[in-house]
Amino acid sequence: MEIGFLIKKMVAYFVEPFGMVITLFAIGMYFLFTKREKFSKLFLSLSFGIMFLYSYPPFANFLVANLENQYPKYDYSKSVKYIHVLGSGHNVDPDQPLSSQVGAASVKRDLEGILIHKHIENSKIIFTGYEGSTNTPTAIMNAKLAKALGIKEENLIVNPKPKDTKEEAEFTKTLVGDEPFILVTSATHMPRAMILFSSLGLNPIPAPTHFYKEEFNGYFKKPEVGYFYVSQIAMHEYIGILWSKLRG
Repeated sequence: MEIGFLIKKMVAYFVEPFGMVITLFAIGMYFLFTKREKFSKLFLSLSFGIMFLYSYPPFANFLVANLENQYPKYDYSKSVKYIHVLGSGHNVDPDQPLSSQVGAASVKRDLEGILIHKHIENSKIIFTGYEGSTNTPTAIMNAKLAKALGIKEENLIVNPKPKDTKEEAEFTKTLVGDEPFILVTSATHMPRAMILFSSLGLNPIPAPTHFYKEEFNGYFKKPEVGYFYVSQIAMHEYIGILWSKLRG
């Protein structure tokens, strides 16, 4: 299972924008140093062209909007027992406060889960997520933030083992069965999460947060690094959706 997880991560790296640009650039430089200028020009042009495309604001916004427009924001009207907040990134730098150690996506997911919890009496928040490259699981970091914001420990369910969305869904199934529950994750990640959770016979109610999309304000825009990052996130999700569908 560990090997399969690492292989999936490696393959994803090379087909997502950053890995693709680096790979094409490296191939172009190889051909340049081996005096094969025709191939060098081709691969270097592809590298810079892809970097430009994914850094172009209207294109990046198009990619994320197609994902984020699929589910509306949660209306706080439903009353269910469980709220599952999916894990995201964090760091454990002791020089940073907890609010900075928990990643930007995780903070917004946590806040949305907490707000929903406060609207539903006797509800429980589920936190999942493994440690990644740190020595502390994301689930525990998110739970620490929730407790710091006044959520009682008895209302938290923490599982630090799941490494990806599929494993998070499998854990939630052991708790809720086929009963409805609220699923909190980033708006870009929500379509893939809904596919994975529904494929296991679960009935998630989407509560998207951490949006990237912007109002359209023209095509005359210069490329920016921030939009390349947005495109990277969107393409990660498109590839994940494709992988999920290929696996049935």
